[in-house]
Parts: sequence; C-alpha cells; structure tokens
Amino acid sequence: MATHAMIDLETLGTKPDCVILTLGAIKFNPFTNEEPHSGIYQKINIDEQDQLGRTQDDSTIEWWGKQSKSVQEEAFTESGRISLDTMTKEINKFLVGVDVLWAQGPAFDVVILEDLYRQLKLPIPWNFWQIRDSRTLFSLLPKDPRKAIQQEAHNALADCYYQALSVQTAYKELKLNAN
Repeated sequence: MATHAMIDLETLGTKPDCVILTLGAIKFNPFTNEEPHSGIYQKINIDEQDQLGRTQDDSTIEWWGKQSKSVQEEAFTESGRISLDTMTKEINKFLVGVDVLWAQGPAFDVVILEDLYRQLKLPIPWNFWQIRDSRTLFSLLPKDPRKAIQQEAHNALADCYYQALSVQTAYKELKLNAN
C-alpha cells in the first residue's frame, strides 16, 4: 500500500522565498475511502524568517485582510509558533515512509518549502519524482470535488484534509486503482 501525503502552506507572499505562516500536512490512501490521518499543523516563527530575509508581499497581506476574522486570527496569532529547526525536523519525521507528496499546485507549496530547505542548507526530504499536483487532477473531472465538501478555506490542515478527500474522489471517478 502506497502512502500519500498532502501538504499546504499559508504564506505572506507568492514567491519562493516568502514567509510561511502555517503548514499543514496529512497522510491518506487515494485508492480507498479511509479517512485521511496523522495530520500535522505548524505555525512557523515569522521573526526567524524575517531575519533570514524571507519576503512579504503587500498584495498578499491585503488579500489576508479580506479573509474572515477567524481565519486571520488563526494565521496571524503569535501563540504556538515554532522554530524553523522544529518545523523541518517535524516535516522530515512526518514524511518517513511517504511515497507520494501532493500539493494544490506544487509550483507554490513545494517550491517555497524547497527554497526554505536550501536556504537552511538542509537536504530536501522528498525526490522530484514523488510530487503530484491535485489541481491538475481535479481539472480532469467535470467538477472540482472540493467545492461540494470544503467548509473552511485557508487553514493549512483543513485545506489538506479536503484536498486529500478530493484526491480519493477523483481516483474513484477516474477509476484509478493500485495496480
């Protein structure tokens, strides 16, 4: 049985070197209806990233100002933030045994994480061939499956959960199996 994982970031920009506010990741099996499991949610230290010269984008910050108050509070509160060292160690541990890493557009989440790992001079804990794009998968369906189930957007772990469920739905609709 292959272990798949979905990863999602909430950030203060859209460039590879932007500040990461939160990271979510969850494991799942796309070939079954089993509930996604073993989720992690991290709130990353912003000051530490600023000291590294990671960037913030005014238009992204304006966009955050248009989100619901509860989403803003979760993304921006200082309590519970962890160091980059703790973040990378937890991600590395989480990814042990993961065969496939999904993102809703890997040109965003994966590229930002790879940039951070390089900046920290750490080995990237996945191979390029393990990366999958859920946005492309969903575009093969008549309707994006997330639209029917997603309740709260822009919480990194919640986004991962709904995206993982939607990958399972897509696999079913496209009649993809483990063979």
